[in-house]
Amino acid sequence: MGWFWADSQPKAPVAPHPTSSSASPPPGCPMHESGSAPPAAPKSINPPSECPMHSTESPFYVAPKSSTPGSLPAPAAPAKPSTLSKLNPLNYMFASISQERAPNQTVDLGVEREVSSIPRGDTDGNWEYPSPQQMYNAMLRKGHTDTPQDAVEAMVAVHNFLNEGAWNEIVAWERVFAKGLSHGWEKCRRGEENLSFELAKAEYMGTVDQASEPRLIRFQGRPQELSPKARIFQALGRVYPAKFEANPPFDRHDWFVQRQTPEGPKEVRYVIDYYSGPPEPTGEPVFYLDIRPALDSPTAAVERMMRWGGDVWWRASGASVREQAQS
Repeated sequence: MGWFWADSQPKAPVAPHPTSSSASPPPGCPMHESGSAPPAAPKSINPPSECPMHSTESPFYVAPKSSTPGSLPAPAAPAKPSTLSKLNPLNYMFASISQERAPNQTVDLGVEREVSSIPRGDTDGNWEYPSPQQMYNAMLRKGHTDTPQDAVEAMVAVHNFLNEGAWNEIVAWERVFAKGLSHGWEKCRRGEENLSFELAKAEYMGTVDQASEPRLIRFQGRPQELSPKARIFQALGRVYPAKFEANPPFDRHDWFVQRQTPEGPKEVRYVIDYYSGPPEPTGEPVFYLDIRPALDSPTAAVERMMRWGGDVWWRASGASVREQAQS
């Protein structure tokens, strides 16, 4: 997927932490193939002479190499910056992508960057999406030289739309569970239909607590790694192809969100699987996003069970029918 990035490093540390288009995104997002990588390789530091690492009894001890008396050490070759050191740790992408026209480019691409609705966790303001020219340059930088130039702007529009949809879903999760599990159960116990209605009503009436809204700290594309849930669906799809998704997701993202809890900010990881479905009769592509908190803690497991179990209980117990009869 084409994604937003920051042109510079965060200014201050953070507390602990689909309009359809006729063009579908390429298989495997070229913007996120770098995978999980640290921002830079650590520099080698020699410990002081009194450090126990210099002791011959230490398992880290390395005997010094002998040198000929009077010989001078060979000058060290200048260090070449590694590719990893050029990556932005907020999204594991190059910190800056050129807006210049690429060699042999025959189509004019826009250089305007759209501001998303997604607030940043490292500073004030929102994340920005890449311009079509930046996206095309990034694809070339990743080796995707067969990208149709006249489809790049449509790709950017689709990608931005999917990002906005993913964030809206994450915000819905946070509005349910940011204030605790008891508050979450009160929202979930009446099923998904009523939950969606309550969230939409709060948005329309303007009763959402803006101070408790989440912020996106960083994100990471992992297109080559299937999530555990996607693996399970793949296995079930081979046994029950009519009921479960047979095709694997074409992309996966991990988003790290700053949750505003009554006890203070907390970092929560969300997993997003991107699936493509059969196109509309008009030829427009269809996408499905499976978004949920990652199972990094017992709390995340309970949150997922509450949303699934609350909806199942509401329908299986006949509560929805009784409520309709009373109204």
